[in-house]
Amino acid sequence: MAYEKDKVKILLAEDSKITRKMEVKVLNELGFKNIIEADDGEQAVDLIKKNPDIDLIISDWNMPGMGGIELLRWVRSKDQFKEIPFIIATGRAQKKETITATEEGASNIITKPFAPVELSKVIEDTFAGKTLQTKSEKKAAVREVEKDESGRPVFTMAHIQITDHLILGVAKHLIETGKITPKHFSLKTVCMTSWNPVQEALENATVDGAFILAPIAMDLFAYEVPVKMVLLAHKNGSICVRKKAKIEQLAPFFKGKTFCIPHELSIHHMLSHMFMDEMGLVPGVAGSKEGDFFYEVVPPVKMPEFLKMNPDASGFLVAEPIGTKAIAEGVAEQMFLSAELWQNHPCCIVTMRSEVIENYGEAVEEFVKILVEAGEFVAKKVEAAAEIGVVFLDPSRSLGLKVPILKNVLSDAQGIKTDDLMPDIEALNQMQTYMHDKMGLGTIIDLDDFVRRDFAEAAYKNRAGYMPRIPRMLDIKALIAKINRELKEGKESLKSKLGQEGKYLIFRLANQLYGFDILNVKEIIGIMPVRSMPQAPSFVKGVVNLRGKVIPIVDLRLKLGMEEEDYTDRTCIIILEIPHENTILNIGVVVDTVSHVETIKATDIEDAPSLGTAKKLSFISAIAKTGDSIKILLDAHGLFKSGELDTLSKAA
Repeated sequence: MAYEKDKVKILLAEDSKITRKMEVKVLNELGFKNIIEADDGEQAVDLIKKNPDIDLIISDWNMPGMGGIELLRWVRSKDQFKEIPFIIATGRAQKKETITATEEGASNIITKPFAPVELSKVIEDTFAGKTLQTKSEKKAAVREVEKDESGRPVFTMAHIQITDHLILGVAKHLIETGKITPKHFSLKTVCMTSWNPVQEALENATVDGAFILAPIAMDLFAYEVPVKMVLLAHKNGSICVRKKAKIEQLAPFFKGKTFCIPHELSIHHMLSHMFMDEMGLVPGVAGSKEGDFFYEVVPPVKMPEFLKMNPDASGFLVAEPIGTKAIAEGVAEQMFLSAELWQNHPCCIVTMRSEVIENYGEAVEEFVKILVEAGEFVAKKVEAAAEIGVVFLDPSRSLGLKVPILKNVLSDAQGIKTDDLMPDIEALNQMQTYMHDKMGLGTIIDLDDFVRRDFAEAAYKNRAGYMPRIPRMLDIKALIAKINRELKEGKESLKSKLGQEGKYLIFRLANQLYGFDILNVKEIIGIMPVRSMPQAPSFVKGVVNLRGKVIPIVDLRLKLGMEEEDYTDRTCIIILEIPHENTILNIGVVVDTVSHVETIKATDIEDAPSLGTAKKLSFISAIAKTGDSIKILLDAHGLFKSGELDTLSKAA
């Protein structure tokens, strides 16, 4: 069915205002502007009656009163409306939900949280007639493994942007730099937006394997998706943070608020449930207004933004480095690391499609062995691993990830551990039993059938220095008491300055030293002829042609409100790389002279002063005191307002 996005009328039913707002934003980004909103199923029914020309319904599964399934049944029972395409959106990410939605006549289902690209695909499939019913009639997918020029299988592995998947990045780095040369396979990695596309890719056999949350993989296995676990991806590695605010006791702070988790089927959901339960807090049932607090499923990379923008958000539990980055940005405060609750716990695992294992067992064994070596590399060479991780986990710089943040995460005594990746059936059983019996999630599976330990056993056999890390549940009550004591003492996390730590290019303006984060600096050039730009702001000197690329030039003295001076033979242009609207914008800034590159430690950093105003200057990141000198650290992006970046972007 052909359709024009600007003419499609969509009814969006979602009881959470903040979630509905985010979903409307996603639809708008995709080009859908004609959206009617309902906050429950009953209101949706009234709106459908008043708007019989609705082209598409997107409804949350769980809403107070009439939920999404009840709304679907009503729509399908009415001759006038029964053909309207209907997409169910749900945070309940189990396979059985898809089966129920199929049986009830939903056109498609999408698991929250979802990225624009995921929703776009589901809408396109729906209008193209690729529904749950037609998909269920297809034969189960079988993976056809790609081959390289040497005839070796190319293992395509899916992952997301979290530290839990760092060993994959290190393995890739070791292979690409020639430090390891696989005999039986080559490697391709695919970074995905969230857990939903990883799960779908593994299920639909568009990848050979995936780094994925253990409960998701176990749920797929329960519904006969041919996947096997071959290795742990890590142990520990997650963090629980709360919104930065002055509070004295934990339990009252969480009441009536939302708490974010990355997926319903996750260790983060389990550990937060245990933590809240010990405080006597009961989670509200999805779609109900009753409960002490409410879970919200949010993509890991969006959690800091969600915490900052949503007044009802209290905190989140997620894989690193998301939490430490939020702390470094001043959005959150640390409560505990996951190892302080369940020491050496499993979380993400390495899975492979069963047919890949059967056909390329020797290659899988070698792959597992290389991952084990990568795990030992991460444990022993923290700084090198952090540098590799920044490139692997944040290639587009969308996270703003920095080496000091990742180094802190990897070196924490209670943080992520990668030197024991042996599958632990007992710990996995503890996980599935708690989630099934206490939380009503998942299906109990035969772990001996799901887990292939033989590859890991071969990798660790006779390996010098290998020591198993035994999982152990710790005293949750004592942990809560410790956090409450720290709240009364007003302790601030030492991680709060990590966002500013790093290497800086130091330069001089009007006898004062300034610094740009070296990650924002592309190169330094001498002063050169600048062509003026008509109607440009006064601080914009014009543009230069640098090796065939047009670069707008800004006089930093004028931008900061200083007096203009004539350029000398020491005047330099620093070419900055500034993220803007999903691209990197190159801007040249003129400075008096460049001095040196210096490593600034978190201990040398103080917050930027407000200078007598309530609001801090957006372009000053922090003040660094090193030796006898004071250096003003500038935020390259904060130097420019959005409209100014638009103007400079057009000039380039």
